[in-house]
Parts: sequence; structure tokens; C-alpha cells
Amino acid sequence: MKHKITLPQLKKYDITQKVIESLADAESRTILFSMIHRGKTASNLSESLKIPLSSVYKKISDLENLTLIKVEKTILSEKGRRFKVYRSRINRAEISIKKPEPTLSLTAN
Repeated sequence: MKHKITLPQLKKYDITQKVIESLADAESRTILFSMIHRGKTASNLSESLKIPLSSVYKKISDLENLTLIKVEKTILSEKGRRFKVYRSRINRAEISIKKPEPTLSLTAN
């Protein structure tokens, strides 16, 4: 007997759905599109966007897992601390809903 997968279970593993949800989140979208032209550290993002640093790290983790951002480089501070510089992998996103299922189109950065 086969186990039938329900729609909510399917959406849980649907990458397109996860990317759309991430783009629908205002903070994630702001972070993603603020790194198109040049890379930024989490603390740069937190300061410039007025988003708590803990939230920035959470959003960055989610965006990185979806491969929407990448680590451009790692910099070393004068005190010897390492900081990752993140950059957006996309510069444009289009979501089209013509059928029950949405279509997502991403343009590489």
C-alpha cells in the first residue's frame, strides 16, 4: 500500500514555494536586494537596514540555504575576527500566478 503525499507535505519540500515565501518576507527581501551591487557583512546589513543582528543572521542563513546569496569573501578585522561578506546571487525576481501553482523566474546577478 502506497502512502499518498498531501499538498501541505509537498509544499514543505517545494523549493519554489520556499523561495517565494522568502521573497514575500520584507526583511529577507530587503537584505537580499541590498547586496546586489556590493557585498555586505551581517553587521553592515543590521546597521544600514535597522534590523536586529540576530534577525539578520537568521535571514542570511535562510537565504544562503536557498542559494539566493553567497559568501563573496571572508575578511579579517584588526582584532583577528573573521567576517563573511555576503552577496546576492540574483538581481531580479518575478513571480507569476496564472494557474493554481505560481511560476518563479530569477535573474542571476
